[in-house]
Amino acid sequence: MGVAGGVKNLQWLFTATFLTMLAAVPCYGALVARLPRRRFIPLVYHFFVANLAIFWALLALDVERQLVARVFFVWISVFNLFAVSVFWSFMADLYSSEQGKRLFGFIAAGGSAGALAGPAITIALAKAIGVVNLVMVAALLLEVAVICVTRLETKTEVVAKREEPLGGGSLDGLMMILRSPYVAGITLWVSLLSVVATFLYFEQAAIVAATSDDPAVRTRIFATVDLAVGVLTLAVQCFATGKLIQRFGVGAALALVPLVFTVGFAVLAAAPGLIVVIAFQALQRTANFAISNPAREVLFTVLAREEKYKAKNVIDVVAVRGADAAGGWLVTGLRALGMEARVVAATAIALAAAGIALSVALGRAQTRRAKV
Repeated sequence: MGVAGGVKNLQWLFTATFLTMLAAVPCYGALVARLPRRRFIPLVYHFFVANLAIFWALLALDVERQLVARVFFVWISVFNLFAVSVFWSFMADLYSSEQGKRLFGFIAAGGSAGALAGPAITIALAKAIGVVNLVMVAALLLEVAVICVTRLETKTEVVAKREEPLGGGSLDGLMMILRSPYVAGITLWVSLLSVVATFLYFEQAAIVAATSDDPAVRTRIFATVDLAVGVLTLAVQCFATGKLIQRFGVGAALALVPLVFTVGFAVLAAAPGLIVVIAFQALQRTANFAISNPAREVLFTVLAREEKYKAKNVIDVVAVRGADAAGGWLVTGLRALGMEARVVAATAIALAAAGIALSVALGRAQTRRAKV
């Protein structure tokens, strides 16, 4: 949908998503402040289920399909961060630092398994029930997730301590980032990597668009990347992530993705092409989902409960989409100035190198906090 809307317009889609995030985060902050965990987490997912029901009705009735599709593009960009952020806040609240190092890779494998199961379900049901009705299948799966949350609450020994609302205001998360160098460091790391990932996203979109103007060909290209990422990520998460994080530490795990970006952009600058960008995208996403993302979630296990829900949501949602928008406009600006792809690559390499240094610093800070 992004390529079809025009590669030159991607920065506007990213900006619209960021502005939507700015409106959504204070609402979430107010909800967290007033309701206990056992109530606000299911409520968030019920809200998204209601959204899906509305989209299903609009699509089924064929109401302004193009406009609905544009709104859905922004909504899905908000949803896929919000839903995952709330989930990992819950995980960081349930498990300690050492448990997180051991278990988060395996837990994240559930997301990878879902990424593989989703296309399979789509293939099996698309013709049988119709594409539009698949939206309601997604809604049903979200409701199953709510059941899982409820059962996890009842199985933990710390439920009694989680009954009270967190209190505070709707903008507490932002203030926590400004007050804590550690939380600010996590925010900067996420922002740097998001900007660099946006650089790669734009390069990928440009190369794919230049390769073919056939939507079917483009879809197969993106599907090839998704399939490779899903298979590789699931294998690493199941068998290696926990061992690697425990053996080499959180800092080294965090540094893997910026290292891949540094090497990948150097190769892409020397040999820009479809095969290179596909391999680069598959490798960096695998490293991100399989190693660095679980390691990043371990960083939050040593924070206070309020920070795990409020500050983390601002980082996962506003910082990521804000960095996406900033990266999009930065690429657009460099191109408007007539800069070649090599200049874009050099900028990305510099940002990734800063990410490597910050990864090491965050790893050391997490270790110190875990010992307290």
